[in-house]
Order: sequence, then structure tokens, then C-alpha cells
Amino acid sequence: MDALTREPLQTRSKPRRWGMIALCLLAVAAIVYAIWFFPAVPPAANKRDATAGQPIPVLTVAAATKDVPIYQDGLGTVQAFYTVTMKVMVDGPLLSVNFKEGQDVHKGDVLAQIDPRTYQAALDSAIAKKAQDQAQLANARLDLARYQKLVANNYTSAQQADTAKAQVAQFEALVQQDQAQIDTARTQLSYTTIVSPIDGRTGIRQVDPGNIVHAADTTGMVVITQLEPIAVLFTLPQQALPTVAKAMADGTPQVLALAQDATGGASRLLDTGTLTVLDNQVDSTTGTIKLKAVFPNARHRLWPGGFVSIRLRTDIAKGAVVVPPAAIQRGPHGPYVFVIDHDTATRRLVTVGYEDEQGSIVAAGLNGGQAVVTEGASRLSDGSKVSLARLDAGAGQEPDQPTAPGTSRDARH
Repeated sequence: MDALTREPLQTRSKPRRWGMIALCLLAVAAIVYAIWFFPAVPPAANKRDATAGQPIPVLTVAAATKDVPIYQDGLGTVQAFYTVTMKVMVDGPLLSVNFKEGQDVHKGDVLAQIDPRTYQAALDSAIAKKAQDQAQLANARLDLARYQKLVANNYTSAQQADTAKAQVAQFEALVQQDQAQIDTARTQLSYTTIVSPIDGRTGIRQVDPGNIVHAADTTGMVVITQLEPIAVLFTLPQQALPTVAKAMADGTPQVLALAQDATGGASRLLDTGTLTVLDNQVDSTTGTIKLKAVFPNARHRLWPGGFVSIRLRTDIAKGAVVVPPAAIQRGPHGPYVFVIDHDTATRRLVTVGYEDEQGSIVAAGLNGGQAVVTEGASRLSDGSKVSLARLDAGAGQEPDQPTAPGTSRDARH
């Protein structure tokens, strides 16, 4: 019985043994296939090996030697040079408004007219009162002359002569008072004609003809702002105070007003003005100094209340070596550039002075005319072979034609 049971079990284990052998053979075949048909080195490595000895393409530009303006950048608020709120000085019906909203007006232009009849009558009454008192004064002077003759001949007492003299003085004072009343009435009458005190542009009209206006009204008729010239208030860090003070001592620093783009950066030049005021104290809460610049604003590109970017020119670096900002690389040992000589890139440490969006001044480590890499530096190492594609020289802007920060090369040409 045991022999019969053992024999079928051995017979059933043979297929399992053959199945395991078949799986092992398939695994060996897969390994051989992978080794045979797939390369041991990845394609990217093969590609790097194929291009390892080839020159690296780069863009270069020659370091320029030029005079570079030094700027201090800030944010400013446009402010009208003069702002006048036109309010009435007397009460009465408003007969006419002689300006249009947004109209340019000049000093002395009639803007509105209040009914003058009441004030004209007051003036006429004051003039009549003066004439009456002048007549009484003339009669008192004649009486005084008579009493002085009688006193001289002892025909009357000195007291009567003194009384006549006092009456003359009284009437003289009345005449002076009458003249003051006339001046007041004439001034009140002049207030019925509202004239512009400055050259400027009118805003939105607040009162229409036909309304009764009062001197106590808090709302003015219209606001007039002077747009030519116009002022800009801006701030700078207090660290810039010595530089700004020196620039003002040497002359009148130039100021550029630049429009702000959608991201808040400066985009295009709006106007060129001059620095006129450096505030007499530093704001201790913000650590800034306040300055004021005046612009001609002939094209009305600056508008009161608007924000602009400000560039204050404080100095000019004479004969500076200038490269594009893209040529400056940063490393653990400081800034450096790749200088190209005979199709070979050489890493060179440099000292960077003033820099902005147009150019970087290299204070040490580079000479004018040397070619530096502006694009492709990330693939270079010291001694790399390169193939050159040279750009036009001239990093940065000329001192007399500064460009707004952030302006692209294509936009400037």
C-alpha cells in the first residue's frame, strides 16, 4: 500500500521540476537578450562623448570704455506746482460760469460772475457819504479860519477857536473812515468777478450757474492745477545723502521721470528735470530722505497724483570699463567673467562697481576691448574651447541719452 502511494507522488513531482527548469531557462534568455541588444552606456553619454571635444558655442561682446552716468533710483509722486481751489468770497446768485471743465486758463481770466448790484450800491453809498463829510469838512475849515482871525483881534475867545479846530479834525477823521468804507465796498464788489490767480488747467465744475453761492461754502467752484512746470516728490535711502548733497554742491543734478509698467518697473522716459530741494532732515521712522524735482512737462506726460520711477544722476564715471550685466557671473570666490582669447575661455575674477539694467562697471580685473561671454557661460569651465558669435559692442547708455531701466535692446533701436 505504501509503495503504491509513493509512486504516484513521484510521478506528479516531475512536471513541477520541468516547469522550474523552463522558467530558469527563460530568465537566462532574457538576460542574454538585454545584454546583447541594449548598449552598456546610455545614449546621452554616447552623445556627450561624441561632442566632448567640440567647441562650445557662446555669444560674446567687447568690454567698452566710456563715461557712465551714476544714478540713484527711487519712487516718486507727481505733485502740481501750484494748486488753487476757487471759492467765492461773497454771497449772491451765480450769474455765469465762463470756463469749460478741463480748460487751460491763464492768470487774470474771468472764470465766473456773481450778481454785483448789491455790492455796487454799497460802493455808491460809501462814495456819497464821503462827499457829504468832505463838504462838512470844508465848511469847518472856513469856520476855523474865521475864528483864528477873530482871536487875533481879540474879538472872540481862544476856546471857540480851539473848538472849531477840533471839529475840523473830527471831519477829517470821518472822511478817512469814509475812504475805508469805499475801499471795503470796492473790494467786495471785485469779489463778484472771479478770476484765475494762476496759469493752469481747470478740473470738474462743482457749482452751476443760477445757484446761490455763499462765502461760507466749504466746497469750491473748481480746482485749478498748474501743470507746466510740475513737481515730483520722491525718497531715497539715507545712505545716499552724502552722494546727493555732493551732487547738489557741484551743480544742479539731472532727474529722469520714468513711467511704470504693469509689474511696477520702469519702462519709458517721460520727462527730464532738475533736483531743486533736498529736505532738511531724515525721516527717522523710515530712514529715508525726501527730495523734490521740477520738470518742464511740456507734453503733459506727468499728471498730479500719479506714481513714477525716478532716476537721479549723482555722478559720471569717467573712462569706465563696462560690460552687459549678463556677462557677470557669481561664484564662491566672488563675481567673475569668462574672457575669450584665441577661442579659449578663461575664468577671471573681477571687481564690480556700479551696475544697473544697462551695464555693469568693472572696477578691476578687466580691460576695455576684451571679449567676454554674455550667453553660454553656464556650460564653460576654465580653458574650454568655444566658437564665437560676436554682438555689437556698447554695453550701457551714453550719459546724455539715458534709457529707462528694463528697456530691451530691440526697443532702443
